[in-house]
Order: sequence, then C-alpha cells, then structure tokens
Amino acid sequence: MPNTYFRFKKFTIQQSQTAMKVTTDSCLFGAFIAHEMSGIKINHCLDIGTGTGLLSLMLAQKNNCQIKAIEIEEAAAKQATENFQHSPFHQNIQLIHSDVKKYHSTEIFDLIISNPPFYENELQAPDVKKNIAHHGTQLKLSELISIIQNQLTETGNFFLLLPFQRLEEAKSLIVENNLSIHKIVLLKSSSSHPAIRCIFYGTKNKQKQLIHIEEIIIKNKENKYTTEFITYLKDYYLAFE
Repeated sequence: MPNTYFRFKKFTIQQSQTAMKVTTDSCLFGAFIAHEMSGIKINHCLDIGTGTGLLSLMLAQKNNCQIKAIEIEEAAAKQATENFQHSPFHQNIQLIHSDVKKYHSTEIFDLIISNPPFYENELQAPDVKKNIAHHGTQLKLSELISIIQNQLTETGNFFLLLPFQRLEEAKSLIVENNLSIHKIVLLKSSSSHPAIRCIFYGTKNKQKQLIHIEEIIIKNKENKYTTEFITYLKDYYLAFE
C-alpha cells in the first residue's frame, strides 16, 4: 500500500485522496523539467492534470514563475490545493479545478507541462478516480497536444511524460500540430531493461527542429541509483545529500 504522503526536502506531497501517486518516473520528470529550464526566464507556466501538484511544486522550487495548475478530479484538486498552501511556494501556484478542454483563457504560457493519463482504449478500472488518473477518457493525447499548440507562446516550451509505447503516436501528433521536438529522453529502470517512459521536450521554435535522443537510467547493476539520477534529484530527495 502506497504511503499517504511523500516528503521532499522543501515540501510534502499528501496523496491519500488521489489515484495518481508519487512515482519515481514522475519525480525524475519534474526534476528534468526544472533542470532544462534552469536559467531560462519563465513568466507563466501551465500544468495540465496536476494531480497531487508534484510537478508544479518541483518547478516552483527552482523557478520563480507563476504557475496555473489545472485538475479535473475534485479530490485531487482539493489535495493539490492543500499541498500548495503548505509549501513555501504557495504564492506562485494557483489551482484551477476544471476540465482543461472547457477552461477558456486568453492567457498564453511560456511553459506547458503535463504527465497525462497514460492509456486510451484499454480496459478501465471500476474506480472513477483511477480511470481519470490512468486512462485518457477525459483528455485524449490528440486533444492535449492541440491545447498545447493553442496555449503556448511562439517561443514557449512544453514537456510531456508518456509510456514508451506511445512514442511514435506522440511524435506524429506533435508534428501535425506544427510543434517542434527538441529532445526525447527514454527512461529505463536499468541498462538491461527496455524503456518504460519517454519525455518529450518541445517548442514552437522552428529553429529547434533537430531531435536529440537521450536516455536516463535510474539504477545501476548493483541496484543502486545512478549518478545521473542522483544529480537530478539531489535537491528534492531527502536521501540524497
């Protein structure tokens, strides 16, 4: 049974009421975003499907931008609000309890981040919260990428975390929506395991058409965290100095 909370160095994620728990890959994703955006001026960020608020908080720890975090599921939205309010970064994050497809705003964003529902067209769990968290019935990938295209500034950046098996589908949808992929990062549990997740780092900037393919390996042959993983998470995980 997962813990009802996950404590980081500068904030705590309460997750008892949400189906989408803190995971290693979501933590790595948040740290990767913060690392890639280090030193880049960001005014406004949109976090689509914030869940517990993890990504928003990880970014807020490293970047003084204003973040709007959207969550459709009521219990998750309430818990994310509490996580924000009890963090040192609460003034920089606004929770919006809404369906992003119905969220009409004239505001555009320098940065859009999302760890969306993973699966479409698969058997669903009877738990409504789990369906929303893990299945793309509320927001399909094609809809998400269209929203990114509409809400992103001309020089803005976006980050997506997806299952590896959706890599080619996502690449096609991104190109169809006139967005550019700057980098694809494959996440592996170990060097002997296949990729489990892929991170897309993209932009509207057509000068960044060259796609860099990289990989991050989480654990080494001794089943210990790799130096690269520790470097990304050292400012967040209590276990890392």
